[in-house]
Amino acid sequence: MDRSPQQSFRELVQAFGQDSGLPFARLMSPELLERTIGDDTGEVDTPAVTLWMFLSQVLSPDGSCADAVARLVAWRTESGLEPCSASNGAFCKARQKLDEEQLATLVRESGDQLHRSADHAWLWKGRAVTLVDGTTFTAADTPQNQAEYPQPDGQKPGLGFPMIRAVALISLAVGAVRDWAAGPYSGKGTGEISLLRRLINSLEHGTLLVGDAIYCVYAELALLAAREVDFVLPQNSERRTDFRRGARLGRRDHIVTWTKPAKRPPRLSQAEWAAVPQTLTVREVEVRLHRRGFRSKTIIVVTTLLDATEYPASDLGELYAMRWEIEVDLRAIKSSLGMGHLRCRTPSMLRRELAVSLLAVNLLRSHLAEAASRSGLQPRDLGFTGVIQTLNAFSPLFRRSSPAALSTLYDRFLSAITTHRVSRRPGRQEPRKLKRRDKHPRLMEPRSIAKTRITKLEKC
Repeated sequence: MDRSPQQSFRELVQAFGQDSGLPFARLMSPELLERTIGDDTGEVDTPAVTLWMFLSQVLSPDGSCADAVARLVAWRTESGLEPCSASNGAFCKARQKLDEEQLATLVRESGDQLHRSADHAWLWKGRAVTLVDGTTFTAADTPQNQAEYPQPDGQKPGLGFPMIRAVALISLAVGAVRDWAAGPYSGKGTGEISLLRRLINSLEHGTLLVGDAIYCVYAELALLAAREVDFVLPQNSERRTDFRRGARLGRRDHIVTWTKPAKRPPRLSQAEWAAVPQTLTVREVEVRLHRRGFRSKTIIVVTTLLDATEYPASDLGELYAMRWEIEVDLRAIKSSLGMGHLRCRTPSMLRRELAVSLLAVNLLRSHLAEAASRSGLQPRDLGFTGVIQTLNAFSPLFRRSSPAALSTLYDRFLSAITTHRVSRRPGRQEPRKLKRRDKHPRLMEPRSIAKTRITKLEKC
């Protein structure tokens, strides 16, 4: 009997470790799937089944298409269904049919839902904070990827990898990816500021954005303020602060009005520059950052949080120090999920791989949030790698569990997640050196040339 995508996905979600009352289903319900990825008929190659297989692929330590297909064959066999082909050709073709924008919608909606549902105790002064930062990914070295995402100019042809630059919006409270923008590593309109500009419309009114000094530029800050998006950013080194000007709030703390620069930035068109407001009212305040084992560091913070009583300088310094969490998040995504180097061989599939990987991040973060809520902890007290290891270990148990026993098993799964606490070791220092040396020298010429040279040597 044919199953609808909703029925297939409900069964697959349960096999993956969830039922209709648990966070996976709340973040990615059958209704959301029907609205975003369609309702194709069929039993094996539906978008829902393909998405589940893609998710299992990025979460698997193996990470191959063959491993994902083997999981589906095992599940169908265990469920008493006719086994499908073990060849991965059909799955690879089915992945290409997944709509890129629909996958991006799933990431945004799952991330926003998790961000909005954060416990009040996890918020900063009752506000849900969004962090912003950029990173890069390398990709499979194919002509198609090189054409759309060229390698950095400093690398010789044939020795580098295609590189993607991305900027992500991540929830401080729960670590969920709310949105992201990606493009080539270099070229006009590919810098982090340009990518942030593509994300501004996804920030709702009342958002509090925290980022690094690179984003502290007039045009983007004025657009954020026009959307009633608050921000806390360190002062850009190109701008000078004079605390003798403006309305004084305290020692080295004042409110000042910035005016629109006369020169249009090259990244903006004439129409975009004309839409930028003429003035911007901000608060500039000097804050001191304390780190155990190091000298205190003083920086100037620019913010639209103008009330010095509600938001004193010490609190703003503590908030900006939390910006480091997004650095840890991006590093965990790249290392724990293997996203540092993407596998797909065409640009369109690279974008799908990136979207599905970020969707997997949000689904994993939902488990962390649930475990933290039940144990009275904060999600950032628990390790991201630990939830991946625990999920992979529990997946066979979930598949074999009866519906009646699934809730108890899930409780034990969450309890196991809470054992993976993040160690807080301020001031810890480690040498950035490897003890075990790689016996193979680096490739210093294109591989085709190296292979030809080796072949000639063998014939001599």
